[in-house]
Formats: sequence, structure tokens, C-alpha cells
Amino acid sequence: MSISRRAFSAAALTVGVTGACIPAFAQDKYPSKPLRIIVPYPPGASTDALARALARKLSTNMGVPVVVENKPGAAGTMGTQLLATAAPDGYTIGIAVPSTHTLPIALSRKVPYDPLKDFTPLSLVANNPLAIVVNPNVPVKTLKELVEYARANPGKLSYGTSGAGTSQHLVGEMLNQFAKINIVHVPYKGGSGSLNDLLSGQIQVAFVVVPTVLTHVKAGKLRMLAIIDEKRYSELPDVPTNTEVLPGFAPVPSWLGVFGPAGLPPSITARLVAELQKAARDPELANYLNAGGMPVIGSNGEQFAARLREDIDGWTPIVKAGKLSATD
Repeated sequence: MSISRRAFSAAALTVGVTGACIPAFAQDKYPSKPLRIIVPYPPGASTDALARALARKLSTNMGVPVVVENKPGAAGTMGTQLLATAAPDGYTIGIAVPSTHTLPIALSRKVPYDPLKDFTPLSLVANNPLAIVVNPNVPVKTLKELVEYARANPGKLSYGTSGAGTSQHLVGEMLNQFAKINIVHVPYKGGSGSLNDLLSGQIQVAFVVVPTVLTHVKAGKLRMLAIIDEKRYSELPDVPTNTEVLPGFAPVPSWLGVFGPAGLPPSITARLVAELQKAARDPELANYLNAGGMPVIGSNGEQFAARLREDIDGWTPIVKAGKLSATD
């Protein structure tokens, strides 16, 4: 699948034209009823934590209830499809990650929606950095030592992810390509299976979002070797970034964003963007997300759209070089 910059312009034009068809009186009263935030993953994930934190702030600031609806299934595509087909009236928005929007394009993965044209990007709320973690029984303490150990023991290490075609999977394969090693991929149907097997030693390595393993790392049950981000994480300042340890190994950082369906009226889009940015700037929310491993960004829609393009451009060469697919 190939999406050009022209497609972004076309999508933006569609938003404007469709928005003009919605009566002005409906927009003037917005919001006049509860909003819902669709989360395409189960409760407990970083997407869910973000949605519930946002819901509290949006409800207070907008004066209406904001309800979180978890709609897991099909690696996030079920809930994302519900968002794509929701009425473009501003009362349904949804949480998104690379696996639901940019990686299907990079992987030429068929999903029941167009990852770009069927949505209105509202805000890139936070980074969702991945961490490289190992079971403490693996005799390594740094990412460099992991690479050296993998070279000395080809095919004997395995890494778990929440599924094929996810950011975790692509980071793992990128490390294999970059370091010329062979850590075997073991995909799971969600992050809990991977985490449980990592803790028990069934697999030795995992690429996971920071919130998933933070408590286990602090308790000494897992060892975090590096964080995939541009800077160190404030809660674990001794853990280096990927480029500090392996210069040149620079995967595209993961993120958490909010979309609406395509065709949102400009006035409602602007209101939602403003409210999401206001929530992201709130010290209470920012501190909560930062402490949970989700550094706040709070972009506008145009900046979010640009990040989507950067994601696609960054991952596509990795996918082609490794001849990867969404089922590997």
C-alpha cells in the first residue's frame, strides 16, 4: 500500500467538504451529550491508561461525561474499524498506535479501513517508548552484551512480542538486521502472554512498551537494557537509550495518538485538538503519563499527520530489507 502526500491533501479536502454538510446549529451546541473514546485493546494496556486519564480531563474541561469503551480484537483493527465508521460529529474519538495506522501501510497489511483516509488526526498525545528487556537469568547487563551473547549463541535466544507486524516485532527484526544476529521471534496474541513467559524464562528477551514492565523492572524481576527513545526515561535514569549503546541503531519511536473519523467539521476538529492539547499540558495528567512511561507531546493534527508520514517512511525500508510481512 502506498499513501502519498497528495493523499493527505485529498483527505484534508474531504474533511472540509464533509464538514460543511453538517448544520451549523449542531456544531454551535457541541458538546451537548457524552463523548466516547474507543480503545482498540483490552483494559490494562498503555492505550487504556491514556484513554482513561484523558477521559477524566476532557470530561472536566468540556462539561460532559466522557466514556471509555474497550473494543479489542484482531490486533487492534476491530476497534479501529468502529472508529472509522463512526458518525463524524465529534462524539466518538479513538486511541491509536503505529500498529493500527502506519505499520499496516509499511507491511502492506490488509485491514478493513484505510489507515489514513478514513480518519482525522487530532493529536499525538504521548510517546510510547519500547524497552528491550531480558530475564535476569540471561548473562547480560547491557544491550551491547546482548548482541555479543546472541552472536556467540546463534538461534538460542528468543524474543517475544504482542504479535507479528507490531512495533515490537519490527524493532526486534531491525536489531537482528543491524547487529547481524539471530534472536528468534515468538509472537503472542497480546502482551500478557509474552510478559508471563519472559518472567518464567520460557523466552529470554522481549520488546515491550515501558508501562507494561515498569513495576517488574523496579522489583528486579526483569532487567531493562535500553529504551527506544531519543532521551532517557526519567523514572529509570540509569537505563540508556538505544543510540547511546548502539550508535546507528535508531528505530522509529512508538507513540499514542487520538483520531476522529474522517469528515469531522473544522470547528469540531479545532475544538477537540484544543481540548486534547489542554489536557496534555495539565501538570497532573502530564506527571501521571510521564511517571507511567508515556512522555507527553500534545501535538496538533498537522504535526500528527507529519509524524504518520515519518513513521511510514522510516519503517518501509526496514520491512523491505528484512522481507517482512504481518504474519512473520
